[in-house]
Amino acid sequence: MDRTILHSDCNCFYASVEMLHQPRLWEVPMAVGGDPEARHGIVLTANYIAKRRGVKTGMALWQARQACPDITFVPPRMDLYIKFSRMIREIYGEYTDLVEPFGLDEAWLDTTASCGIRGDGMRIAQELRSRIRKEIGITVSIGVSWNKIYAKLGSDYKKPDAVTEFSRENYRDIVWGLPAEDLLYVGRATKRKLCNLGITTIGELAQADPGMLKSVFGKIGLMLSAFARGLDETPVSREHTQAPIKSIGNSTTTPRDLENDEDVRLVLYLLSESVAKRCRDNGFAGDVIEVYVRDTELLCAGRQRKIPVPTNISHEIEKTAMELFHEIWHWPRPIRSIGVRIADLKPETVPYQLSLFRNEEQRVKLLAADRAADDIRRRFGYTSVQRGIMYRDRYLSSLNATADDHMVHPHSYLERGNRTGADRIFLQG
Repeated sequence: MDRTILHSDCNCFYASVEMLHQPRLWEVPMAVGGDPEARHGIVLTANYIAKRRGVKTGMALWQARQACPDITFVPPRMDLYIKFSRMIREIYGEYTDLVEPFGLDEAWLDTTASCGIRGDGMRIAQELRSRIRKEIGITVSIGVSWNKIYAKLGSDYKKPDAVTEFSRENYRDIVWGLPAEDLLYVGRATKRKLCNLGITTIGELAQADPGMLKSVFGKIGLMLSAFARGLDETPVSREHTQAPIKSIGNSTTTPRDLENDEDVRLVLYLLSESVAKRCRDNGFAGDVIEVYVRDTELLCAGRQRKIPVPTNISHEIEKTAMELFHEIWHWPRPIRSIGVRIADLKPETVPYQLSLFRNEEQRVKLLAADRAADDIRRRFGYTSVQRGIMYRDRYLSSLNATADDHMVHPHSYLERGNRTGADRIFLQG
């Protein structure tokens, strides 16, 4: 028997919440983003007035201002959005305990077991849409299907405040005619490769030879073929289940352009302290370090390296990040944003091979200094203790890189694993 899967997506979620609290914003183009004076952040979401004028999620604030000169920017209030997200999920919980969030504003629901009591998927979806609008004050678009991928396509198909069903009977007529980039995990690079193969729609992707897709894209090619054919069998995770943390990172758009190595070193120390602290707070150490930069023309570069010993020491992370930076960047242009990530995480207590060529005593002292700084900041605030390099440029060092209130950590569809039936379609292909 087919499952009944819903994907509920709040329309312009952050903007909708802000408009509830500030009614004057209903009639003007507005976007939720960072501080336009400090250039910190991007457009997280915009209302439909701004979207019709070309403002898109992910735009830098200056780009949004160019597209819509009279736009109003509202700084994000994550605590408020989390509160609304929890209220919406409480409503979901009245229908099923199989609720899998996909960020604050989206979630999959498996209502298969509820259909005998509450009606079919379309009836449940319409009831949810009506209740959230009346009880919470925002609108949602809901997709209904027998698998998670098509359900998400359904929630994107009609916006705002709509319900769309993709069934066994109609999916070839509707879904297969949609652009291939509407499918989850078909980004710009994948779209370009598909176009080179003459594949522009989901239907053409579904009918393409799986062996050919695998030769071009690797295993992801089989997964996309399965997604296009509606063969995704990935279950909806039970509410409150969490995937293991696989990496920890932080990045920032700097208050001013970074113009030399000393600027970069200062910001890398800020970010490395943040990443290292999060590792220590969660009992992790990692041995893959990555640095990535974006310049003033929004061109990006990045590189990663595996280090001999797992670490959660901020000095070691910064040192490796700076070496990687020198490998990838020779100052063709100033830098607008920069990030650091540590991966291949493992428990910080895991044993490792000692070396005659590594100063283990110094590593112990560096870790002790980090932990002492953590304790002081916990008691007296982030700026109560800082490295001397921070006083070289107080404007750059004004960023509290350990703060979480400006950050959003969306979930990955694949972080809990997936079952696509890829092997089956490969054999059939």
